[in-house]
Amino acid sequence: MNENRNFRARSLSAVEYILALHERKDQVAVVSVNRRRRQTLQRIATAGTIASPEFQTWLTEQNRLGSDVFVGMNPLEDGATHRTKESIREIRHVYLDLDEDAKAALANLRDSRDVPAPNFVLDTSPAKYQVVWKIDGLDLEQAESLLHSLANHFGGDMAATDAARVLRLPGFVNRKYANETEFIVQAHEESNLVHRLRDFAVHYDSPDFDLRRPSLALHSVPRGHKSQSEADWAFATRALERGDDPEEVIRRIADYRADDKAHPAYYARLTVNKAQRSLAWHERKLGPWESRGLTDCQDKARS
Repeated sequence: MNENRNFRARSLSAVEYILALHERKDQVAVVSVNRRRRQTLQRIATAGTIASPEFQTWLTEQNRLGSDVFVGMNPLEDGATHRTKESIREIRHVYLDLDEDAKAALANLRDSRDVPAPNFVLDTSPAKYQVVWKIDGLDLEQAESLLHSLANHFGGDMAATDAARVLRLPGFVNRKYANETEFIVQAHEESNLVHRLRDFAVHYDSPDFDLRRPSLALHSVPRGHKSQSEADWAFATRALERGDDPEEVIRRIADYRADDKAHPAYYARLTVNKAQRSLAWHERKLGPWESRGLTDCQDKARS
């Protein structure tokens, strides 16, 4: 995929971020969550209204009183009164919520050739991030399959894989960690490109791959493409199928990728963990004997 070499990365305010995500006329959900009071408030309004000084003042007051502030990633149907999957008008973004080993996970993502460079990276708290890509041409099923694949591939929060998800809004204090120093969420725009499903090679490289519907995987990558990450995952799957010690498989992959991965041990463990989940998933779905030869079946489906 071509890069926009003229784009200059920049930090975004809450208003700039909202208008970078959405068109002014889009219906968007904003959520205020006060954990101490056990109170959740949701407002659905146009992006233009949410970006207005009056609405931003209300959000600032909610944040001051102890609430966290979130914004929807995908616009809703006109007239929508609830934030549900059925009310989503269009898939506009896919995303990752990185909490565990988040610095290494983000470095692995930036180093990966299986996904395009992020459009937005949010610092949500010290060493924790949310990553957002602009995307076009996906339906709901494709979007949620890709969300699962991204979380599985990079160790993201699997709870943040529904298309109606709200993520943090920059410029507001993260109130989740009450006993820690106040942290203001920050957003960085790193690209303005809009991506397609084929730009994400991780889509066919996950436990969500359905052997009965290989076309779901095929259209996500260029024909004949086989990334090194895919090769590593296939190696791990074959090794685990034949009973190799997972720690030994991790060591082999880490040694092999030591020269081209910022965190080879982290990457190797993530790859093996993913292969283990994939084998377990297919064994539950297909049975222990039918799931044998999984790697060969998937390789044939991709060829």
